[in-house]
Amino acid sequence: MTELDFTLEFRDETGLPTTVKNEMELEAARRLRALREGHTDMTSAEVAIEELVSAATSHLYEARVVVYMRPDSVVAVEKQETEVGALKGALSAVERQIREYREELAEPWKQP
Repeated sequence: MTELDFTLEFRDETGLPTTVKNEMELEAARRLRALREGHTDMTSAEVAIEELVSAATSHLYEARVVVYMRPDSVVAVEKQETEVGALKGALSAVERQIREYREELAEPWKQP
């Protein structure tokens, strides 16, 4: 698959400065494309960052990463006090889930 076969949608609903938003988008693209390298199961991904606002959660951000794969999609959500921390946590969680999923598929004799 080529680079064009994988699309990444990045949504920021926190009002980050453009330079920070661009850096975060590049980080997400780099990590997801590295995870996809050598595999054909990942088709696209969506990253969304938003600020959770309420009386109980001042300055709490949520990052959601959805990776559309064959046969199932993988989702990770992380809440942190910073936008960057939330994004890195969600990316780490989705990377872990995909690696574990691929390991399970590679060992069909362990399936029930």
